[in-house]
Amino acid sequence: EESMADTDFSSCDKTTPDGQKWNFKISSWNIAGIRAWLKKGGINYIYKDQPDILTLQETKCPEKKLPLEVKVPGYHTYWLGSEKDGYAGVALYTKEKPIEIKYGIGDKNFDKEGRLITAEYEKFYLVATYVVNAGQGLKTLNKKIEWNKLFEEHLKSLDAKKPVILTGDLNVAHKEIDLKNPKTNHKTAGFTPEEREGMTQLLSQGFVDTFRHFYPDKEEAYTFWSFMNNARTKNIGWRLDYFIVSERLLPNVCDNVIRDKVLGSDHCPITLFLHL
Repeated sequence: EESMADTDFSSCDKTTPDGQKWNFKISSWNIAGIRAWLKKGGINYIYKDQPDILTLQETKCPEKKLPLEVKVPGYHTYWLGSEKDGYAGVALYTKEKPIEIKYGIGDKNFDKEGRLITAEYEKFYLVATYVVNAGQGLKTLNKKIEWNKLFEEHLKSLDAKKPVILTGDLNVAHKEIDLKNPKTNHKTAGFTPEEREGMTQLLSQGFVDTFRHFYPDKEEAYTFWSFMNNARTKNIGWRLDYFIVSERLLPNVCDNVIRDKVLGSDHCPITLFLHL
């Protein structure tokens, strides 16, 4: 709670390349379980930030078991839970009702895990996702590589129709600058060569990592810190949460902000300011 009081969520002094002020704001947050997040006052973030769109990852709760206080006046909400309680799950809060909502990536094994929502708006597609984790001992790395193939195809098929805004926990730190301890983590889920290559491959298809577009050399900019070993206080973190946009949308982007003062999860929220 305290941390939210310290943040002015409406301020963004940066403009688009041609000087336009922002008029549209998207936020994303891996909340590490909606029940725990609600107990920590996480829902206040929506009231304070008032984003046009908010996406949540790791809700870990089937829709029918959602506590009542997840409803927020003024927002349409869409939930995709995992068949397995206490696991994965994504949600979308949106002020404007989308033209269409699609759940999943089109593969039944992945889609029962509650990982992806696609929302079509007039000017863009929003893809909200919680990407497969490569797992302890990399036991699900092959599954992640399989996901990445389908994921890239999905994004490219959308991009052929309208520009795409992809956001969420992509479970990869792309470059050495994106985590505190790259040297010791080359065999750790989230920083294997295969996963990093998957991100490089995606970005080669006409997509841009907006944070690095604006801050190519910014060090110690993380969105995730382990709950263990006081990692957050020491800022021993990883940048796993992203806004990735179609290149042709860059003229509409003002800034990508990491809300690292906001507590309530082992991730912090991220925000994209746009002029649409």
